[in-house]
Amino acid sequence: MRNSIDLNCDLGEWRSEDGPDLDKAIMPYISSCNIACGGHIGNEISMRWTVILAKKNKVKVGAHPSYPDRAGFGRNQIEMTGDRLKHSIKDQILSLKEIADGEGVKLHHIKPHGALYNAASKYRDIAKCVAEAIKELGLNVLVYGQADSEFELVARKNDLNFCAEVFADRTYEDDLRLRARNLEGSVLHQKEDVLTQIFEMVVEEKVTAYSGKRLPIKAETICLHSDTKGSKELARNIHQFLKNHGVRITSP
Repeated sequence: MRNSIDLNCDLGEWRSEDGPDLDKAIMPYISSCNIACGGHIGNEISMRWTVILAKKNKVKVGAHPSYPDRAGFGRNQIEMTGDRLKHSIKDQILSLKEIADGEGVKLHHIKPHGALYNAASKYRDIAKCVAEAIKELGLNVLVYGQADSEFELVARKNDLNFCAEVFADRTYEDDLRLRARNLEGSVLHQKEDVLTQIFEMVVEEKVTAYSGKRLPIKAETICLHSDTKGSKELARNIHQFLKNHGVRITSP
């Protein structure tokens, strides 16, 4: 059982007018946030606003780069040369870093988004592009990603500080990859199901896959998606649930 855990959330992903209000409601309950930096969504206004909000709440700030896929919200795997992908990732990270620097906030971590996250977890060449892009920037940051994935392997080979991430509201396959969003049962919508999964992952260091198999899993940071239905209530419930079980919420 862990006695502390990081709770992160993808923020600055304003797809409706209530985006800022949602971020504001979630921020007090998390310890780190991943801010969209233009690849799938986000602009200077949303990035700066979210950085300032994180600073006020003493929440660590991370960059959330994706495939350049604003039309598909970064959920489509884009065919790109390695050089083009690395250039896009670097541009996104630096755009957020420049804003964070201007607000006196240190960039704490980097976490790929959506299809880029999944592709880097599965495919060595994509993992290599992402890891090398981060390494070439020379930033002293953590890298959030899926445990026991190609991305973890390549990140560690590139001497990056890897942080093993699990998901509060997503289901897993037997190989510990996330169940594809287009499949039934890929997202947990009920509070009880989310809290049960968190208990298993943090306290028991296990997860029950969609098939029903119980599998060992390493959890150093937990992600809650802000676009999950009822996310602000879930953030509050998760925060209290962990505290009730003696688990401190703190950034790594």
